[in-house]
Amino acid sequence: MSPSLFNFVDAKDKFTASARNALIGKTSKPLVNAFNQFPGHEAEKKTTFDQALRGVLGDQIVEQKANCDEYLSLIYLSIDAVTEGICSATTPFLLLGDVLDCLPLDQCDRIFSFVEKNVSTWKSNSFYTAGKNYLLRMCNDLLRRLSKSQNTVFCGRIQLFLARLFPLSEKSGLNLQSQFNLENITVFNKNEQESTLGLKHTEEKEDGMEVEEGEMGEDDAPAPCSIPIDYNLYRKFWTLQDYFRNPVQCYDKFSWMTFLKFSEETLAVFKSFKLDDMQASKRKLEELRASGEDVYFAKFLTNEKLMDLQLSDSNFRRHILLQYLILFQYLKGQVKFKSSSCVLHDDQSAWIEETTKLVYQLLKEIPPDGDKFATMVEHILNTEENWNGWKNEGCPSFVKERTVDDKPKRPTRKRQAPEDFLGKGPDAKIFMGNDELTRLWNLHHDNMDACKSDSREFMPTLDEFFTEAIEQADPTNMVEDEYKVVRNPNYGWRALRLLSRRSPHFFQPTNQKFKSLADYLDSMVSKLAKELPKDIPSEEIKTGEEDDDDNGDNLLKDSNDSPSIQSKMVTNQQMDDLAAKLGAEWKALASHLEMKAAEMREIETDSEDVDMQAKLLLVAWQDREGAQATVESLVAALNSAGFSQIADCLNEA
Repeated sequence: MSPSLFNFVDAKDKFTASARNALIGKTSKPLVNAFNQFPGHEAEKKTTFDQALRGVLGDQIVEQKANCDEYLSLIYLSIDAVTEGICSATTPFLLLGDVLDCLPLDQCDRIFSFVEKNVSTWKSNSFYTAGKNYLLRMCNDLLRRLSKSQNTVFCGRIQLFLARLFPLSEKSGLNLQSQFNLENITVFNKNEQESTLGLKHTEEKEDGMEVEEGEMGEDDAPAPCSIPIDYNLYRKFWTLQDYFRNPVQCYDKFSWMTFLKFSEETLAVFKSFKLDDMQASKRKLEELRASGEDVYFAKFLTNEKLMDLQLSDSNFRRHILLQYLILFQYLKGQVKFKSSSCVLHDDQSAWIEETTKLVYQLLKEIPPDGDKFATMVEHILNTEENWNGWKNEGCPSFVKERTVDDKPKRPTRKRQAPEDFLGKGPDAKIFMGNDELTRLWNLHHDNMDACKSDSREFMPTLDEFFTEAIEQADPTNMVEDEYKVVRNPNYGWRALRLLSRRSPHFFQPTNQKFKSLADYLDSMVSKLAKELPKDIPSEEIKTGEEDDDDNGDNLLKDSNDSPSIQSKMVTNQQMDDLAAKLGAEWKALASHLEMKAAEMREIETDSEDVDMQAKLLLVAWQDREGAQATVESLVAALNSAGFSQIADCLNEA
């Protein structure tokens, strides 16, 4: 058995009756019940319901008995029907369009107030996609019906509504190519023969228009004409509006000369005749401030008789000066769709810079609150440059989409593999949990070997550390005991550590008793003075070691009883003389002394003086060789390095 056909007429009648009942009860329940009870496909019932609502609205408009509130009640019902899913999302916008097309402008104002209040509804997911084009078309139809000069506020409300409805990145509402409204032509008297400026008019007083004396107060008296106005000034002033309408003319050479001449004369008038005294307009401005109304010009009035009043009006002057700043910003700015021939010359740029400063100065001098107004204008124009840059970039979206890599990852409990942190992966890098620690740990592939390197040896030699103490122990230097370094506890602690590493005397037994660490160090200094090179005058040092001669101090005795060995050791004086002769050529000797490249770099880092670098080379060699650092081995190294003359001098010494 085939399914029954959908009865459109019956469905429409039933839905129409339910819509009228819903209007009376101010509820959408009759609509929902009628929709659910009538058999048929969902899409067919929705289409029929749309037609029923438009039919009810059409009847209301034809009968002309309904008012705006009843129209709005039906539109509210359609919005509820969309929410309930029994009506198409475009139906409320179709009803709005029908109402606005059939009503006069005064009633359209009330309907549009409803549209403004429900902008959050139109931007919701249920309505925005389906209705944005209908709303745009509806607003454009309204703008075509409205007069820009008489219905300025209504036009502005429509523009603000569209700005609130569409996102900033909606390109349909943007002037991407920076086109100008060339239809906005300012009409003025271009025939000098018909001009009335400069003529003396006699005022004829009619009987019915006589004013008794004392009826007009001082504040109400019109201000006397203070600006000399002739036809040339009138013509040049209003001709500038054509350049403000189409700034591209300024790039033409002859048009620029005309604009330059007319602008200088106009600005000279503004500069010469300043509005210091508001006179009769003071009270009017105070009234406007109290009422909160704004002063604006929908269209310029170009009657010659109004010229003096216009130039004496502060708001009119501000409009003209602001036009200059907007024009200058376009001429100097970078606009994507500008022609390649639209380029300013250096003299044009310089004139614009000077004139901009003059315009801002004139704005500050115009009462009331000139400084505040000029600052506000400058801020707005600076913000406009950011919008121009955004348009030049193609109006990118302000919503930054998160990339795949930036998305947060779910925490995992999986343990890391050993190769991830033990350096056995492809990079063989050990991760220590901190970037700096990881860098330090991976400086060398084997840190234990790196620590054993000769370049990591920072312990000083006995000669270097005890030189000062040996010199202070010499009686000829007359250093009192309390000022000796051996009395310093810090020095004593470091001396004990060095002696335990470098001196055999530290472990030799002795019967001598010491009252303090300083006395013990004095004894050790005396012993070291006998072993260290002879350039330190140790023969006069009172050793006080007579009692130790019987205690088996064989090493000290061997050192004193072996002049042949002692004479072969390189002394400090010999190293100083040798370093002075080597100078910058010390690197040639370093390789023959078996010095490593790392040690040579360390020597260069420690000092910039080449003589000191040579001395550090010899000291490092002596510390490494120890007892083998003899004169004979050094002479052999000098000869092999090609320093035979220096070797001979060392032998003679």
